[in-house]
Amino acid sequence: MKLYQVDAFTSSLFAGNPAAVVPLESWPDDALLQNIAMENNLSETAFLVADDTGHTLRWFTPSVEVDLCGHATLAAAWVVFNALGFPGERIRFNTASGALYVERNGQTLSLDFPSRPAHTVSSRAPYEQALGIPLTEVLQARDTLVVLDSAEQVRNFQPDFAAIGKLDTFAIMITAPGDDCDFVSRFFAPAKGVPEDPVTGSAHCTLVPYWAERLGKTTLHARQLSARGGELHCTLKGDRVTLSGQARCFLKGDILL
Repeated sequence: MKLYQVDAFTSSLFAGNPAAVVPLESWPDDALLQNIAMENNLSETAFLVADDTGHTLRWFTPSVEVDLCGHATLAAAWVVFNALGFPGERIRFNTASGALYVERNGQTLSLDFPSRPAHTVSSRAPYEQALGIPLTEVLQARDTLVVLDSAEQVRNFQPDFAAIGKLDTFAIMITAPGDDCDFVSRFFAPAKGVPEDPVTGSAHCTLVPYWAERLGKTTLHARQLSARGGELHCTLKGDRVTLSGQARCFLKGDILL
């Protein structure tokens, strides 16, 4: 099996979010896919198989399969366009979240993803206790959206991964207005094998509709304030979210089984 490691949502190596991409001719047992993802030990490994309409795409953390992943989709698109020689400008991926499309415009890749608006939770108390800081708002979609007052709070937050991992949610994302962008965020999913994700496309399916309503605009510039950092250009289009960024390939190799 060929393997590619691609830094997504960045134009520079050693930044953004690294994802492994493994193109396959057919699907092996799920246990093997999970073991490969565990061995890669990245936040996501994407597996893809060509089909009649494009490619079937699946995503695995080191411990579970997930239903949606942005940075690994961006990385998979980079591989299809650049390593597999796809001649067009628009790729279709068939996924657990439906058909997802990626368009190429020069070096920029744009993901067409579903919008996942969040609703207010009934009690903030478990989240305030786990995070240990005052919270402005707490909302829930697949992930829990926690709103803070400032980008500095997001940047300086020190997570207690054990406490976060015990919360009844897929993941926690914290967000606030940005200093040099519309909004900032960080993303934590320790119970799913991802203590802190460097750049999280799927989180922006919830972040973008929230900030679009709050700021009264549908085109947004976002930064994820992880140690590696990442930048996304986002647009809310009804029930869809467009996430745009660049990617750089770090390595190409072979998986020996």
